[in-house]
Amino acid sequence: MTKKNFGRIMEGLGEALEVAEGRAKAGSFRVHVPAEVDVQAVRKRLGLSQSQFAARFGFSASAVADWEQRRRRPEAAARTLLMVIAREPEAVERALTAP
Repeated sequence: MTKKNFGRIMEGLGEALEVAEGRAKAGSFRVHVPAEVDVQAVRKRLGLSQSQFAARFGFSASAVADWEQRRRRPEAAARTLLMVIAREPEAVERALTAP
């Protein structure tokens, strides 16, 4: 872990503590959007083909292929979703599954 990443984590923990203690409102702090996400590594860790990954999480198969081949970079919202998928894929699946 780099000092820069450690600093961001500590800053986030401080902000979370402020919200928990009522000294700040949720949403009043800055959210870190990752600069890069290794889409192929996330997909492979989940054991999915490009088309399966795209279908499961609402991406187009061509976008997944372009991201993995670095022909395109995911937009900020897609990078955020990809980070959530990387950390909590089941939560995303639950959220996207019709009741």
